[in-house]
Amino acid sequence: MSGKKKNILNNIYQGDCVQIMRDLEQKSVDTVFADPPYNLQLNGDLLRPNNSLVDAVDDEWDHFESMKTYDEFTRNWLSAARNVLKPDGSLWVIGSYHNIFRVGTILQDLGFWILNDIIWRKTNPMPNFRGRRFTNAHETLIWAAKSKESKYRFNYDAMKSLNEDLQMRSDWYIPLCTGQERLKDENGQKAHPTQKPESLLYRVIMSSTNPGDVILDPFFGTGTTGATAKKLGRSFIGIERDDHYIKYAKERIGEINKLGEGEILHTPSKREEPRIPFGSLIERGLLKPGAQLVSANGRYKARIAADGSLVSPECRGSIHKVGATLQGAPSCNGWTFWHYQKGSKNIPIDDLRRHIRSESSTNITIQ
Repeated sequence: MSGKKKNILNNIYQGDCVQIMRDLEQKSVDTVFADPPYNLQLNGDLLRPNNSLVDAVDDEWDHFESMKTYDEFTRNWLSAARNVLKPDGSLWVIGSYHNIFRVGTILQDLGFWILNDIIWRKTNPMPNFRGRRFTNAHETLIWAAKSKESKYRFNYDAMKSLNEDLQMRSDWYIPLCTGQERLKDENGQKAHPTQKPESLLYRVIMSSTNPGDVILDPFFGTGTTGATAKKLGRSFIGIERDDHYIKYAKERIGEINKLGEGEILHTPSKREEPRIPFGSLIERGLLKPGAQLVSANGRYKARIAADGSLVSPECRGSIHKVGATLQGAPSCNGWTFWHYQKGSKNIPIDDLRRHIRSESSTNITIQ
């Protein structure tokens, strides 16, 4: 490739990832997911107790002459990836104890701003056959914004929905890629030694991108990133050297049907919803001046003033200020803290806000 070219989306570029990223349109990609060589530094064959050979990662692409050589390789691809990211873009990189700490240091040196480290706990890790160390049962993902000033994307509500309405934690319990998902060659052997499970990429893509966003994978392998991106209505750019892997990736992605548009693919963020002042509930008659609000446990009470403030014996102010003052807390989300009475039940006032946002509030009557 010569000169900057307009990116071809949903395409696999073959060649050196650093050179190709330098030739791509700069500041054009929303997210980078990278599964680089781990530099495992294996010495000799690894045998099970019965002397059978373990199918370990011993491919040429994972061999580096020294740590210095690996660091130079890492700095080059991370620099190129940073240049192709949009100002508000983010990067994910996965690794093991062999390389992830070196990668983390270099990406910080380059100006990336680390947001989280995610622990992928494997439900079915490979045993430690030699019995000389703990079983290595996890890998680490670093999620980083392009810079400290980046307004990166995080789909908090989508992650909470995936986790049965609980906040998604930074430890993900996901099995290795096995069974039908594992691509095999004509001899029944693994098509790629480090194929990642689609469930892992599902969380990465759902958490940090929107439908239509562009995800670049500079170490595309057999196309897990592209396959998952297509399923979720995102576009991808893959870069891979090995035509053997590219063949499997193209076949795999070609068999996938893209999901529908709209609500199926997108979870609205509460932060992006229209702002509804508490006073709107009073103006619309959903709550009345003088009505009493209580906390979920019934311990704290306040009455609604005509101007939309709350009045308690201790203080007067917004739903947030009064809730925080009564608890002696630095802050309070008044929408979930305060409840109104409907029949024999106490209901969070946030339910009324949701009705206004869905434009169905005119049908609501408060008993």
